[in-house]
Amino acid sequence: MWLQDNRPDTRPAGYAASDFGSQGLEEEQRSTNVDVKSYTQPFLSFITQNPTVFHAVDAIANRLQSNGFVKLSPREAWADKIKKGGKYFVERNGSSIIAFVVGSDYKPGNGAAVIATHVDALTTKVKPIPTKPTRAGYVQLGIAPYAGALNKTWWDRDLGIGGKVLVKSSKTGKIESKLVKLDWPIARIPTLAPHFGAPASDPNPNPETQMVPIIGLDNSDLDGKTTEDIPATSRLGGVGAFTSTQPERLVKAIAGELNISDYSSIINWELEVFDTQPAQLGGLDKEFIFAPRIDDKLCTYAAIEALIASTSPTTSENPHASPSPSSNTIIKLVGCFDDEEIGSLLRQGARSNFLPNTISLILAAFSPSHAAHPDLVSRTYANGFLISADVSHAVNPNYLSVYLENHAPRLNVGVAVQADPNGHTTTDSVSTAFLQRVAERCGSVLQVFQIRNDSRSGGTVGPMLSSAMGMRAIDAGVPQLSMHSIRATVGDRDPGLGVKLFKGFFDHFEEVDAEF
Repeated sequence: MWLQDNRPDTRPAGYAASDFGSQGLEEEQRSTNVDVKSYTQPFLSFITQNPTVFHAVDAIANRLQSNGFVKLSPREAWADKIKKGGKYFVERNGSSIIAFVVGSDYKPGNGAAVIATHVDALTTKVKPIPTKPTRAGYVQLGIAPYAGALNKTWWDRDLGIGGKVLVKSSKTGKIESKLVKLDWPIARIPTLAPHFGAPASDPNPNPETQMVPIIGLDNSDLDGKTTEDIPATSRLGGVGAFTSTQPERLVKAIAGELNISDYSSIINWELEVFDTQPAQLGGLDKEFIFAPRIDDKLCTYAAIEALIASTSPTTSENPHASPSPSSNTIIKLVGCFDDEEIGSLLRQGARSNFLPNTISLILAAFSPSHAAHPDLVSRTYANGFLISADVSHAVNPNYLSVYLENHAPRLNVGVAVQADPNGHTTTDSVSTAFLQRVAERCGSVLQVFQIRNDSRSGGTVGPMLSSAMGMRAIDAGVPQLSMHSIRATVGDRDPGLGVKLFKGFFDHFEEVDAEF
């Protein structure tokens, strides 16, 4: 028997038990020019080195530029900047980014092969005025949960601080954005020892009063000193300065990291508190990836790498590239959006005008009147296809009963199509058949996930984007364990399997589209 009678069959749809042997996986890998294992270590580095959404987008921008992509400004006209066969990207807020390639034979109104991801992750953010009174000798920091963060997995973790800092240049007088990363353990949210009874076992601790991180010690009160004893004129940056409202030692640490001597030049900042433990391989044969922020920097990473591989000439440094990357008639595009975890309603979210406006600007660049005619926009959407790429749930061996039979994806097998009868995903029969044909052409395996009737599905950017544009669309993402934990688990081959399918989507879009 595959499993006991009282447990669901958790094999991916279309698989037999023998299909999980190493020979089958090796044959599957040879069927495409993507070496899936070659993406494992780069993904670990990407996750570890870019702990905030700002660092992640900055790293993506640098990666794109090193592969020939040109940065565009949303404040300028693109008509004299975009060319057929060219590669470009545009940012918004430093926390969302769209990269695209225009085919060498592109004509306005042709389709767009689009992959949309979200690059934000569950985190905690430093409050606008986070200074808190010293309590029992502990210096604490005011933080607020972003989406479902500050759950029980955040207790007793080594936490760093980083994000975006606005600095007024002493040379130009202009306000510049700088990234800071204090990636050593600075903060910690301590648990209460079980010896204290009921308070220690409270399943719903107060996130405002009982989950406040400690960032230092200050026992000066034992000598009778208080913060009121410090003259206002001696506070960092002076009276009225932003830094005068912030914890002094934090200001000094950030200023030191950025080589800033004038504290008053720090105008403001957006800081996150993050897990400092590096992403790493685990398991007896190192077949797992244990990492923070997988949801959803994983699909973001895979989509960007797929676009680069699909649109770059084959070289010894880039052996995964496509033979004729630009000889096509479409737009290849990846959009990585912020704020998905909180509803995508902000200007850098997927529900904003960022993606539709970018497509309109591309069309306008190739129009004689330099305006995107509604007819061309509608045709682009109708001829296009969207993959909403967000991580899916992998089957948990300790909770098999909560998974729907035949809908329980495994690690290191392939991307999972996400279905939901109530519109939380955008998958339908046409889009599933389309992606299945792509998978067949590039040698990928598709799994399928759907939640049980007695559970509720999460949402993605798919429905909001497909409804706004009318584009055919599917939700499909890499499966992971422990979604919304501070650390999650995927397979060591999963980043590369994502690249493989997404690259296949870009490579084979036109020929598959011709079948429909």
